[in-house]
Amino acid sequence: MLLRLAYLAATNALAFLRLLPMSDKEKDVEILVLRHQLLVLQRQVGKPTLTDSDRAILAGLLHHLPKDRLRRRR
Repeated sequence: MLLRLAYLAATNALAFLRLLPMSDKEKDVEILVLRHQLLVLQRQVGKPTLTDSDRAILAGLLHHLPKDRLRRRR
């Protein structure tokens, strides 16, 4: 239990440090992308597939993120 708490604290601290150099616009776009991905997964539990409108929304949102940031996500 203590090891898990230490692990969670360390990963949250590193996640926070990753957010520091990001601009507010980049954070907002990332939040919107994550929210949309969550909606897709909730709608299709078990086998998530994207519809054409899902792809269009994600493409429009991801267009605003820097390309180097997108390459690191893969």
